[in-house]
Amino acid sequence: MPIYEYRCTTCGAQKEHLQKMGAALLTTCPECGAETYTKLVSAAGFQLKGSGWYATDFKNSGSAPAAKATESGGSESSASAPSACSTGGCGCH
Repeated sequence: MPIYEYRCTTCGAQKEHLQKMGAALLTTCPECGAETYTKLVSAAGFQLKGSGWYATDFKNSGSAPAAKATESGGSESSASAPSACSTGGCGCH
């Protein structure tokens, strides 16, 4: 959701508000209650959520399956052993 900046022309209060893009404009000043609260034109503001992206994400496509097997509790050697997978004893089938 974008962050919009508003200013009251009566009292001069200025605040940022997190709003949906289609939300109605705010007109009532939260400080003085006047109906002179207007949206300012400013640089775009945003918030990042989650763990984000890193330069190393998906860099080596060959290392991704080994990392998944390690995270799920298995070891790399058992995850890459073809005999466990061909018998169906590895739990992946």
